[in-house]
Formats: sequence, C-alpha cells, structure tokens
Amino acid sequence: MDHTTDISREAKVCITRNVKGSWKEMLSDAGVRVVCPDDDGGDRAWSRQEFLTCIQGCHGVGCMLSERWDAEAFDAAGEQLRVVANYAVGYNNIDLEEARSRGVWVTNTPDVLTDATADVAWALLMAAARCTGSAERSLRAGEFHGWEPNGFLGVDLVGRTLGIIGAGRIGTATARRARGWDMQVVYAHHRSKPEFEQATGGRRVDLDSLLAESDFISLHVPLTPETRHMIGAREFGLMKPTAVLVNTARGPVVDEAALVEALRSGQIFAAGLDVYEDEPRMADGLVGLENAVLLPHIGSATEHTRAVMGELMATNILAALRGQEPPNKIS
Repeated sequence: MDHTTDISREAKVCITRNVKGSWKEMLSDAGVRVVCPDDDGGDRAWSRQEFLTCIQGCHGVGCMLSERWDAEAFDAAGEQLRVVANYAVGYNNIDLEEARSRGVWVTNTPDVLTDATADVAWALLMAAARCTGSAERSLRAGEFHGWEPNGFLGVDLVGRTLGIIGAGRIGTATARRARGWDMQVVYAHHRSKPEFEQATGGRRVDLDSLLAESDFISLHVPLTPETRHMIGAREFGLMKPTAVLVNTARGPVVDEAALVEALRSGQIFAAGLDVYEDEPRMADGLVGLENAVLLPHIGSATEHTRAVMGELMATNILAALRGQEPPNKIS
C-alpha cells in the first residue's frame, strides 16, 4: 500500500460500539477524529442502514463480528478506507477478497481473549455435565424440597476423555485445563500440532475417532466453508449417549436443528453453547431443552479482556493509518 506514514488531521475513524479500554484516547492523541461511538450512548447494535451511514468517508473502522462487510459496505465507506479492524478473533463477517481488491487491510484481536474463552468453555462443560442449569431453575421455581437420591444426575469428569476439535490457541488453553481432572486428551486438526501435544499430552486422531472416543467434545475451529455444519446428524450418531458437546467457536459449525434432535432424543447427554447458528436467533426448540446450557456469546466478556481488545483494535487502526502493516493483519 502506498499510504503516507503520517496520520492526517483529516483522518476519520468510526468505532461502531462504545467498547471498553483506552482506545478513544489512543486515537485522539494521534490526531484521529473519532466519530459515532457516543451516539445513543454507543451501547446498542445499529441497524444496517445506521452502520452504512456512519462508515461513510472513514479511513478506518473498528467493527463488531455482527456487522457484515460486503461490497455494499466497502462502497458505502468509500475509496479512502484503509483498514477494517474487527473487534474479535473471528472475521467471517468480512469479505476478504473484496477487501484485498480494494487495498484495504483487515485485522483482528487474537491472543488476548484466549484464557477468557477457554474459561467459558469449561464453565459450559461443567454446567452441562452436572445439570446445574436445570437444577438452578428448579430451585428458583420453588421445587427444591430437600436432597434427592436421583435428582439431576450428571456425568463424571475425572479420568474421562476430552476431545478438542481445532488445536489453536483457545483449543490448547482449554485442553490444558483438563489436567486438573486427570483427563485424557485427543484432538482433531488438519495437521499434527507438536506444541499442542507438548502442552496438553494430547493425541491426534481423525474426527470420527474423536467423536466416538470422547466423553466431552469442545469446538475451537474458525468458520469456513469446510467447517460449516461439520457437526451434524451423522456426527451426533457417532457420539456416546453420555457425551457433552461444547461450542465456543462459531455457531454455524454445528447444525443446530440436528443438535436439537440429538438432545431431545437422548442421542447425546447435553450441550453447552455460547454461540449460535443464526445469532441472536436460535433453532426451534433449543431454548426449551433442559439438557442445553445456553450463554449469550460471552466468551471474551471480562473487563480486562474486552479493554485489551479495544486497545489492540486501536493499535491496528493507527498502524494502518501510518501506512505500516498492522500487527494483527489478516488480509
């Protein structure tokens, strides 16, 4: 790219939500004019038209995973656009080919949310295994009348097998936490990952073997054409009836209608989900299932993690505006 290394006083940046951290000061101190984040308090999702209007004339945009960047969005922003900085690790909301064709950098915020997301994966795993969601709902409904020998019976964790699908940063962090339960770890990945094996003691197997062997299955793959619906009716048929599925990756990795049927029929024991196929909507019947633990996409939701994500987003934008390759460039 042939942009100047100086940030012009005319540089305009839109951050589409008023996120945590010192990003605003970072941008303002560099002479960047920040627009839009304080409108209506900056704490609500915009309509598509509001989004397209706000990004007009911007040199950089810090955006959310829920905001779609297609040809229409790039056209709305204009030819001066230099960088689209996603406030997320994932970037399936951005048409990378469209960005490349227009000479626009695309960035994300990796690494900083690894531990927070791995913690939520384990929160879901344990809650689903021990039926804590349905047990709490029963208690709050006034149905607790004392100890019951057969109430809310879950499945054990100690000594069981944890299957990790996608052995990247978050998958590795999730697997490392299994040591406290003396679990065996297997993983499915497109290639061997010696660093994963060294950190976790994990053993690489093919996907079908992982599904058949694992007591707990945790998903950590990006959303690509190859991973969309990689867990569907066939895959549920390979799992143990005592298996627990956890998804903190991307919703469409799982065929949600097939998951509802697997949970309803007892084909698997339970599931813990932080992401959904068509957020914020969920497949018919999912909300009513007592063996589904459901969270509203909070994998990275700690004060510290979200603040660092905002600051990393600003760092990527500032680098691009100076004509430098952003530290977290995707494309």
